[in-house]
Amino acid sequence: MVSSNKFKKKYTVKVPKSIKILYCDKKNIITFIGLSQVKSLKLKVKIFLTPMSNLITVTNVPAFGASTTDFKNIKKVQGTTVAKIKQILIETTYTLYHKLNLVGVGYRVFPHEQLNNQLYLKLGYSHLIYFKVPNSLNTHCQKFTKLFLFGDCSFDSLTQTAAQLRACKFPEPYKGKGILHDQEKILLKKGKKI
Repeated sequence: MVSSNKFKKKYTVKVPKSIKILYCDKKNIITFIGLSQVKSLKLKVKIFLTPMSNLITVTNVPAFGASTTDFKNIKKVQGTTVAKIKQILIETTYTLYHKLNLVGVGYRVFPHEQLNNQLYLKLGYSHLIYFKVPNSLNTHCQKFTKLFLFGDCSFDSLTQTAAQLRACKFPEPYKGKGILHDQEKILLKKGKKI
């Protein structure tokens, strides 16, 4: 039985006209075909498609035989499904990118000449740090202190790679040196007063 909240506005997603949708009701898989990518999502709840207005409505009916704990958590699953659908729509519509800044004296990033997916990082250590970028991502270095990560990959893998790069040298709170996200501000601590 579908309750009255199936038509709530927060559980409906508007799909751009440039994206085609394929939905298999038996296996409960929805596929989005964009200009450059094709992404699929296995659903745990049923959905309604309205082709005339390009709307997807996520219901609170479980897709398969659900246990009592699944009925208790069905609102959480419903909200998570809406968020995943919105994220996949962004991934299929746009090319995602992430910008990192290297702040510090002598902090540099160098792309490898022969290997496209390898970076050399000079971060104030006595040695160079070698970082391998996944094949689904592309890199572009600008001024040796700015690094752009972009590609037709998922948002999760892009942010995961940016976080791994940032883990090579976290920004320290006294001088603010390290690898920073674009437009990130570091609140500096005061040092010891003499």
